[in-house]
Amino acid sequence: MEFVVELVISVLIVIGGIFTLIGSFGLVKLPNLLMRLHAPTKATTVGVGAILIASMLFFWVERGTFTIHELLITIFLFLTAPITANLIGKAYLLRHVDPKDDLPHTGEAEGWATFDAREPAEQPKDPGKLPQD
Repeated sequence: MEFVVELVISVLIVIGGIFTLIGSFGLVKLPNLLMRLHAPTKATTVGVGAILIASMLFFWVERGTFTIHELLITIFLFLTAPITANLIGKAYLLRHVDPKDDLPHTGEAEGWATFDAREPAEQPKDPGKLPQD
């Protein structure tokens, strides 16, 4: 294997390891959920992504075959990590944040998207009977 390819693979592995280490450290040391949420998503997307790309490059150069497994795992992580972080963040906001006291005004007629649900429907007087539309 050429020196340049080995260097690129080594740099990708080191970058992936550094991001994974920093993400793990941030997960343990940051004070609240929203701050802790940021660290592992970056570790997953950049750290593990760099290691998987290094693995793909190694097997492509060493054996001459392109492996699709690492590419599929990388795409899956790049798609699912931000979506999962967004859902966890919204769940945290819904459970722990009072929109009137804790959030700044948006300056628009609409408020924050997470809290813009319609008013709860009027409850029927008889629990066994549903309201008619």
